[in-house]
Amino acid sequence: MSFLVLIKLYEDDIRMEDRGNRIANENTQALDPPSLPPFKLQLKKGYPIMLLRNLQPRDGLCNGTRLMVEQLGVRVIEARILTGSHVNDRVFIPRITLQPTDSEIPFKMSRRQFPVRLAFAMTINKSQGQSVKILGIDLQNPVFSHGQLYVALSRCTSLRNISVLLSSEEDETTTNVVYPEVLL
Repeated sequence: MSFLVLIKLYEDDIRMEDRGNRIANENTQALDPPSLPPFKLQLKKGYPIMLLRNLQPRDGLCNGTRLMVEQLGVRVIEARILTGSHVNDRVFIPRITLQPTDSEIPFKMSRRQFPVRLAFAMTINKSQGQSVKILGIDLQNPVFSHGQLYVALSRCTSLRNISVLLSSEEDETTTNVVYPEVLL
């Protein structure tokens, strides 16, 4: 099922449409800041998703929470929490109005959409605090910060279920960045 967003653009806190300014719809569709869901969110039952906002932290609905889509509605997603103290809890995620948290865009905008992204893959930083049964790590480019390799390798519940992709078949090693001053 595909879900399109409702986009509003602002300049100096006044809606651009109210000023008569128009930005082509295709231009706003092409904007894909990481803090917002994509313009066209394509979901199916059984897809893993990640929450992009804190909705109800005491109920486990925090930014970065991984969920599994159980049912899709026009106004709500029924999902099951995959990690943490609320694992297997069924929750409902509504469409909400979102604004980008970064300042990559030279104007203000908001999107009304489900606050989720697909989560078949995630960055090492986003994986902190998560546990998975099977893990694939793409290390074609080595880690670039202290502790990232440890975080990546320690997400899996079993060492036997970890696969690592390196840059070449000949080299069976990667770089582990360690700042000795941090270890003191």
